[in-house]
Parts: sequence; structure tokens; C-alpha cells
Amino acid sequence: MNKKTAFSAADILLPNKQNMSEVWAVCACDQYTGEPAYWAETDRIVDEKASSLRLILPEVYLEKADVMERIAKIQQSMKEYLSTGVFAEYKDAMVYIERIQSDGKMRAGLIGKIDLEQYDYSKGSVSPVRATEATVPERIPPRVRIRRGAALELPHIMILLDDTKKTVIEPLETEKDSMELLYDTELMQGGGSIKGWLVPQTAQNRILEALTALGMESGEENPLVYAMGDGNHSLATAKAYYEEWKAANPDADTENAPMRYALVELVNLHSSALEFEAIHRILNQIDTEKLLADMTAALDLRTDAIAEQAFTVLCGDKKQVFYIHKPSSNLTVGSVQSFLDSWLRENGGKIDYIHGADVVESLAAEANSLGILLPDMQKSELFPTVIKDGALPRKTFSMGHAADKRFYMEARRIVAEI
Repeated sequence: MNKKTAFSAADILLPNKQNMSEVWAVCACDQYTGEPAYWAETDRIVDEKASSLRLILPEVYLEKADVMERIAKIQQSMKEYLSTGVFAEYKDAMVYIERIQSDGKMRAGLIGKIDLEQYDYSKGSVSPVRATEATVPERIPPRVRIRRGAALELPHIMILLDDTKKTVIEPLETEKDSMELLYDTELMQGGGSIKGWLVPQTAQNRILEALTALGMESGEENPLVYAMGDGNHSLATAKAYYEEWKAANPDADTENAPMRYALVELVNLHSSALEFEAIHRILNQIDTEKLLADMTAALDLRTDAIAEQAFTVLCGDKKQVFYIHKPSSNLTVGSVQSFLDSWLRENGGKIDYIHGADVVESLAAEANSLGILLPDMQKSELFPTVIKDGALPRKTFSMGHAADKRFYMEARRIVAEI
């Protein structure tokens, strides 16, 4: 393993030619949580064919009464897929991918593994791999339950590089014609399409050198090289499980332990296909007048005096822009979220995080509900803000629409034997 970078080649599993089909890859498990019909349709499309759907737990089911039975079935499917030869394995591999998004843009990525020893999601972390948003500890234990008995991991983790010179991933686009094409498939339910190529050793060496140079060029004593894009809680879960295993096996060989690593996709922050979108808030089961009055007092909200931080409130058929004159954070979302967390603890109610403004508008029309539309975050703000202030408030930004999130394609063993 290259000691200078947290990213390296992995033993990657892909469905063999007999099992590679348009139903193999399914969307990230944390998407469409408010749309059970999406996952029901995915299940119908997959039917009895081999699919990553049988190896992941869509989070729409995470709080269902039968969740433990679902987890047990997933873990059994992993063993069956391994024992019946569903997979082909590529040792010490990296995979270069080109994803055609639902908008027709191409997003390039690189699959390999990240060293969890070089990742720390706690606030104030100076590790090479860092969370970009606050990690919610309560979200980790149920996900650890899935990983604890799993033979495999499938990633929807996307990690961002601040590679302005495009030295790591982009050169592979001109080299792909000489690389082995591993897959070329459409993705279901409007997910676009994806191709993947096996990266040769010479290109792997160049990639590791370029990643090392990224850290050195920053001039920071503790450079931030890898910033979380998507899958923050999935990587935190992998870390928590690894630390649990390490504590239970103090004499184990951690250097070569499969659970020390997590399979991820690297993406350049400066890809033209990558767009940051705000994640909006919808509150329900609340006293809307009290919430708005309390927030006005706490943040000194005004409608007639422009300030740097601003957001829009939707309630019933009313829509109003408010300006924050007493911010508690460098970002609008931070000021708003900090207030909402405190207010909900004291007053009760529910909050959900919504990607589309039109969905918020519809939900805000319901009784005892209030929607908050937040401004988009600029990509250029990400690395400097994380370096300066640490992790951003949770649900600060989203990278594109749900259909464009990672689809589960590659897998990796996280136990030595089944």
C-alpha cells in the first residue's frame, strides 16, 4: 500500500458476464426515503435476477418492524452471491468510471479503497480524510448492525478532491481506449448510464503520485486531501465498525484487515458535471406562528433590510424572504439549522430535508407545516470552509438530483472468509 495517501487499489468484485445486466445497479440506499413507490418499482424491475438491491437496505425500510429480518436476508444473500459465483474479482484494482447523468453531463470518477485510519469525522479533525457535514451519532448504530454481519460492502460513498489542475482522474479519459472495459450499462429509473474501465498499474502509480502531490501543494501542516461528498454516514459507519473490531481484536494484523478500508469513488470537485444544490427544510406538527416569532427574535429576522444571509419561508399560501441580522454561523444554513435544532428540542415537531423547492412548496401548504428554502452553496466554499471551521452543518448541500447519486456497482469483501 502507498504510505503517502489514504487512497489505494482494492480487491474489487463485479458481477460476472452472466450476471451483469441493467438490473444489477440500484440507486444509493439513502435516496427516495419519502417515496416507497420508487423502491417497490425497483423490486418489481429486479424480480429474480441478480442485483445489488438484494445486498443493500434502502433506508425507507430502516425503521420498519421487520428491519432485522431484512438485514438477515441481505447478509444471507451476500453469502449466496459469493458461494454461487455471481462475482468476478479484480485484485489490486482501480476502476475508472464515466457516469452519464440524467441531464446528459458526464461525471468521471475513480473507484478504490480509503484507509479508515486516516479518517476522522469528529469536529476539528485534521485528518487527510474529513467529513464535510456534521455527523449525527444516532444514525450510526443501526447501520453498524448491517455491516457487523456483512460479508460485503457496496459503496455509495463519493469523496471529493480539490484538484484544480485536474491531475488525478481526468488524464484517464484520454487513456481509456487502451484499458479493459469492465461494464457499459444503462441505469434504471432515469439514472442515466455508466461505463467502467480497469486502470492499469502504470496509471495507478501516476494516480498515487498525483494524490500525494495534492497534499504537498496545499502547504498545510495537516492537508485536507479527501473531503466527503456523499455517503458521510456510510463512511462513519465503516469507521465505527472498524474501531469496534479493533478493540475486540487488539493483537490482530490491522494493516491487512479488510475492515480497515472502505470502497469509495473519488470525484474532482471541479468537474463541470458536479453541481451543489441546497437541501431545504420542511417542518410539520408545529405551531408555525410561534416558530416564526421565536426565529425572528433569535436571528433578528427582517424583511426590509438586506443582509448577507437570507432564506425564504413558505407557510400555507404565503411566501416571504427573510434576512438574518444576527447570524450564528458563517453560512445561512448553519444559522437556520442551529436555531431549528434548539427549537425542536424545546417545542417538539418534526423536520425533514427536501431537495426540490417545488416539493417543499407543496408540503408547506399542509396544516401546521412550514417550509424553508435555503440558498445554494458555492463549490469554491467547501474546502476553505472545512479547513477553517470544520464540518459544515448537516444537510448543507446535495450533489445533484437523486437519480444522479451513486448506483451500487462494485463490491468488496470485508471479511476474509464467508
